[in-house]
Amino acid sequence: MDRINAWITYEEADIKEMDSLCADYREFLNAGKTERECVKLIVKMADEKGYRNLADIIKNKETLKAGDKVYNVCMDKTVAMFNIGTDDMEQGMAILGAHIDSPRMDVKQNPLYENGDFAYLDTHYYGGIKKYQWVALPLAIHGVVCKKDGRTIDISIGECDKDPVFCVSDLLIHLAGEQMEKKANKVIEGENLDILFGSKKMTGKDKDAVKETVLELLKNKYDIEEEDFISAELEIVPAGKAREAGIDRSMIMSYGQDDRVCAYTSLVAMLAVDKVKRTTCCLLTDKEEIGSVGATGMQSMFFENSVAELMNAMGCFSEIALRRCLASSRMLSSDVNAAYDPLFANAFDKNNASYFGRGVVFSKFTGSRGKSGSNDANAEYIAKIRKMMDDNKICYQTAELGKVDVGGGGTIAYILSLYGMEVIDCGVAVLNMHAPWEITSKADIYEAWKGYKVFLQEA
Repeated sequence: MDRINAWITYEEADIKEMDSLCADYREFLNAGKTERECVKLIVKMADEKGYRNLADIIKNKETLKAGDKVYNVCMDKTVAMFNIGTDDMEQGMAILGAHIDSPRMDVKQNPLYENGDFAYLDTHYYGGIKKYQWVALPLAIHGVVCKKDGRTIDISIGECDKDPVFCVSDLLIHLAGEQMEKKANKVIEGENLDILFGSKKMTGKDKDAVKETVLELLKNKYDIEEEDFISAELEIVPAGKAREAGIDRSMIMSYGQDDRVCAYTSLVAMLAVDKVKRTTCCLLTDKEEIGSVGATGMQSMFFENSVAELMNAMGCFSEIALRRCLASSRMLSSDVNAAYDPLFANAFDKNNASYFGRGVVFSKFTGSRGKSGSNDANAEYIAKIRKMMDDNKICYQTAELGKVDVGGGGTIAYILSLYGMEVIDCGVAVLNMHAPWEITSKADIYEAWKGYKVFLQEA
């Protein structure tokens, strides 16, 4: 079952709309390299579209009704948006769910040290990465430093032309004979993913003079002391902007497209859909790359609590009504799939792989080997999804993540399915997934956005 390539279906107006969407998407990627930065952007965009903060509704003891639009934020890292429809909440919601965290390196709590007249920041990598891909390339530092007096200092160093950048050093090829004999997962050890932070010595001290110089700079420029690292969240990400890729400008190359490509298209679809019968929801979460754990991950009670508060403000909350609402909901777990790469063809089942330009990807199941840890969507639900897409001329394809015994991957789908709702994974094919620079097709981004809008309107 070969799927049609979306490019051949486009007219000039489609190309213009696609390029506009993708230009805005690149700006989102540039400004949102961490979960906190993404949530700030999301809230700003929601405010501009008339959404209100659910926390304010609760505080002021206001009521909600059909047509109202609200969002709820958890610890500045996760956000749930709701557009209240005219149907009874017990009939469920149409939900788009994506994650806004991406693989990276995190600065440890006691990170700063000196060795060989260099100052370093010690890191712990986050999510699944090939460690050797993160050496010898320009890196930036994003995050927050929280002071004991209650102040929060926002940090973003390495993105502006005048900013310094950072890197993890690598061994020169002339001396790397022993290193080159190692397996790929041992070429660079996790404990050696330390950030080269400084080398200037401004004091006459013999010990830790470079470190002391760095600490003086941090104090003078950022009002940061060494102990402030204890209450900091600093993320190391590739420095640089999202770019169009290919001589035909048909692709986008950027850090963090897993899963911000689906998060952004879900977000703008949610903001584009106005009056609805079934309440719509866009859920953008943290911690998916490490198992959706913690207070801001999908396994927390945040989403369920948000729905309960929403229903309470609508005057229709009860425990059984909440359970019926969740069980009756339908969801697209908006997450990426691995694009077929002809240079690594042996990792893929060509008949069940996702291809650039063939539209949004539906994955009946994820997981590895024997479908371990996967959500396995019902055939009846898939039939409904097929009809929605076909009736609205959305280009789509189906895929698994690699050959059966080669690998696999998880999403938030299985967690939402625990409520009894219908869920299927649906996202964009990504080349170089989890590498510092990932690549997507503009056509697939465009089809995902259109498909998400259709789902919110018709699910």
